[in-house]
Parts: sequence; structure tokens; C-alpha cells
Amino acid sequence: MSFPYRGETKDLNDAERALLPDSFVKLSDGYTHYQIGGQRNGRAVVLVHGFSVPYFIWDTTFAALTSAGFRVLRYDLFGRGFSDRPRIKYNMDLFIRQLRDLLDALNFQQVHLVGLSMGGPITTTFTVRYTERIRKLSLIDPVSKSGMPLSLLYKTALLPGVSELILGLVGTEGMVKGAAADFFDPQHIEVFQEKYRAQMQYRGFKRAILSTLRNKMVGAYPELYHQLGKLNKPVQLFWGRDDQTLPFSDSEDIVAAVPGIEFHPVENAGHIPHYEKPEIVHPLLIEFLNS
Repeated sequence: MSFPYRGETKDLNDAERALLPDSFVKLSDGYTHYQIGGQRNGRAVVLVHGFSVPYFIWDTTFAALTSAGFRVLRYDLFGRGFSDRPRIKYNMDLFIRQLRDLLDALNFQQVHLVGLSMGGPITTTFTVRYTERIRKLSLIDPVSKSGMPLSLLYKTALLPGVSELILGLVGTEGMVKGAAADFFDPQHIEVFQEKYRAQMQYRGFKRAILSTLRNKMVGAYPELYHQLGKLNKPVQLFWGRDDQTLPFSDSEDIVAAVPGIEFHPVENAGHIPHYEKPEIVHPLLIEFLNS
């Protein structure tokens, strides 16, 4: 029997998907919601979002890269956005399998990966496991050696026996407000919150979030970036100087672990500097892709 999470009133079925924007493809674990844009013969770039905010977080980046001539793919991780919420462990193997299956289904052979927050360890792990498929890797405020400090809501949501009750009954607005804390500049928050809520009406969202926490997807990755550093791949790193979700000081571990990394601190930006400071991040990202 499913736990009745408040606010989750719809199922992601064929009828509902027909009303939603962009495209869907059925993979081994369910349907994935995605969008492809740009020149068909352009260099392939794949954008991987973070813990709970779906692919709209790449709106300005998607537009900038497609305008610059790249072939760009963005998608919703399972459990987020309009992708399915399979009854499965939301762990690294699931997210790596989703990305691999998606690239295969859409015939993307070699790609440049861009990973934000939790998308950082996902794209880094994919690069380590499938090195031959990755040209370059860009990381934006990624979860790293120390892991993501959890808010009180998420800490209490992990308590045995009461976690579903807490997240199900009182977690909705707390999650919305917590996601909005990623910003340094409050002018973006209202529009962001409206878009964020859209995914929360579909059954399985909170179950997926809880499983992601329990499977330590935003936990510590003490060795991962050292493994990346041994591959001799071009790697780029952005970090908002005022990030309140993952402290700026975490960047030091990645810079130390990856020789030759191209590092860009972004002033007056929080956890999503590409969204708040596109005029700074996007030209540097495009230059890196073209170099």
C-alpha cells in the first residue's frame, strides 16, 4: 500500500504524458522526460540536474548552448520533474543506468557532461565508468568529499518509522522553501518556486526524494574525484562564492584531486551560479567546450 503523501494527486501515465511538454522515451526503469535542441551535427552536451530541482534549472544554459551551435540534451532524473517514479532504490546505479540507457536510446555516442550539485557525482561516476564516452566534464557546485549538510526537515525525514509521516504531511512547503535557499539573489525565487511545485503533484515524488536521501546520494564522496583526476580528462569547475547549500570551501578538495582542473569561483552567486550569473558562467562554459 502506498503512503498517501499530501498534494500528490496525479499519476504519470500515457494520458498525462500526452499533455506535458517536450519528449519521453521508455528506458529499462521507466519513462524519462527529456528535451533535445540545437544543431543536429553540433557537439553533444548533456545537462544533469541535482537533488530535487528538475531540468528547468537549465533553462538559460540550454538556450545559450543551443544558440552557440551545440546539440544539447537535458532530462529529468527518475523521481523528479515529469520522469517516472519507479519503485526502486534511488541510488547511484539507478541514475547511471538511466543516463546510459538514455544516451543509447537517443544515439548519443560521445558527449560532454555538465553536472550540477548531485548531478556532479552522477556525471563524475559516469565519466569514471564510461571514460571512452566522455570528452569533457563541467561541474557546478557538486556534492563532493564532505557531502551535503542536511536541513532539519531532511534530517527528521530520515528518522526510522516516522520519516514518511513527516515528509508526507508537513514537508511540501518546507521542500519548496529549502530549494529556494539555493539563490543568492531573491528576485528569482517566486518564478522558481512555481515551476518547482509542478512536479510535486505526481505520485512518487516524495518517496523518490526519501529514497535518494536513504541511499546517500548527497552523502560524502571521499575518493570519487581522485578517481576522476587519474583519467586525464579536461575538467571544469564552477562554484558560487555564496553557496549556502554546499560550502565554497568544498571546492578545495576537488581542485586538489583533479590536476589541471579549470576552476572559476563565481562572485555574488549561490548554489546555482549558472542560473544567477549566466553572463559569467555561459561564456566560460562555451569557451571550454570549444577549446
